[in-house]
Amino acid sequence: MTIGFHASHEQVHPRALLAAVQRAEESGFGAAMCSDHFAPWSERQGQSAFAWAWLGAALQSTGLSFGVVNAPGQRYHPAIIAQAIGTLGAMYPGRFWTALGSGEFSNEHITGGGWPRKSLRNDRLRECVDIIRALLAGEEVSHDGLVTVDRAKLWTRPEITPDLVGAAVSVETAAWVAQWADGLATIAQPHAKLTQMIDAYRGAGGRGKLVLQVHLSYARTDEEALAIAHDQWRTNVFSPPVCWDLDTPEAFDEAAKHVPPAAMHQSVLISSDLGQQAAWLAELAGLGFDDIYLHHVGVDQELFIDDFGQHVLPQLTGVRA
Repeated sequence: MTIGFHASHEQVHPRALLAAVQRAEESGFGAAMCSDHFAPWSERQGQSAFAWAWLGAALQSTGLSFGVVNAPGQRYHPAIIAQAIGTLGAMYPGRFWTALGSGEFSNEHITGGGWPRKSLRNDRLRECVDIIRALLAGEEVSHDGLVTVDRAKLWTRPEITPDLVGAAVSVETAAWVAQWADGLATIAQPHAKLTQMIDAYRGAGGRGKLVLQVHLSYARTDEEALAIAHDQWRTNVFSPPVCWDLDTPEAFDEAAKHVPPAAMHQSVLISSDLGQQAAWLAELAGLGFDDIYLHHVGVDQELFIDDFGQHVLPQLTGVRA
């Protein structure tokens, strides 16, 4: 099992985020992944750099493997995403993967194209996946559907094709992505639901790695850890479809005005006790995930990286169901 570092572009300036991922490698984290947003979830977060430019710098300045969560089809044309995947895969063989999902309105509305219902977004995503795979395989692609492609061909392709992982937060989506994905990526949820998602994915023929992103908040005291989580992440407590359909950071902030601090424990592992954090993560690892990426939801990453590298990561080596 690999324990990785999650780089949150919505919260941290890209220069500081690059320094953080370099520090994470030095502290023992075995991999990294990042978000790919046009806007943050809250005005308090205050950042949202271009993930694909940052990934080149991060891959060049570390030896880690990297993943990114991307939504092709509206903000991004699938041929452009195929070219980006192919270029990073060619430059850094075997070190890059992409998780593909149907997206959120807060990022996609910038194109002015409206916001299709979820079933159409899934259909569009499937078209994009097939287009990206064909381009990475060297085919010339023309396509007329929910997306349009005219005689696209990749001239720089990787020797090792990067994995296209399916991003899912529901049991139904986990089973659906098994039709096309090289792995499953999800976020920490109640253990029973995660088990159902794994079973649905594998039961539908899903192959490859199981990837889990875990939101946590760590500080010197429980009170400070809770305050950090409430300040930075209370706009992220909403389940679909709310989190898919709100369109601006201001809308998320308005929706979260009445979220109490105590509610943060439902979606964030909050504790100053490193033993407790390690125990929680060991329980999640025991469900069968291959890679677990840790996201400290605060802006400052150094304390989390240093203390988890020294005290938590060694306890998780070899944990398995």
